[in-house]
Amino acid sequence: MLRLIVGEKGKGKTKILLDEANTQIKTAHGSIVYLDKSTKHMYELNNRIRLIDVSSYNLKSSENFIGFIKGIISQDHDLEQVYLDSFLKIAVTDEEHVEELFTELEAIGSQYGITFVVSASIPASSVSDAFKDSVLAAL
Repeated sequence: MLRLIVGEKGKGKTKILLDEANTQIKTAHGSIVYLDKSTKHMYELNNRIRLIDVSSYNLKSSENFIGFIKGIISQDHDLEQVYLDSFLKIAVTDEEHVEELFTELEAIGSQYGITFVVSASIPASSVSDAFKDSVLAAL
């Protein structure tokens, strides 16, 4: 499953993402991972949520990013949810190619029973009809 938080930069997407992760950990049966471009939000997350600073892995392309996601999944068979902040940066992509990655994440989520919650700095108006139902918040 894929859930999206979209809107322009600086509109509060990260706050919503953090709140959602912290709320979901209370009832989660499996593990939750939060991917970000830094460790800046470490103290805002529940300590049961694993924070991964993607910038320390030096990903060079969106293909590297998808491999990185699959590596996380292969190491954690109890993985239930993955939160992705600053998606365009950590996924090494741009607005033009973002929906290709959304499609790929949705397929991975279906295959492994994982929910991906993505915060992306893209205008809500640019989300295609294929993903309109996935939008959790549009700012």
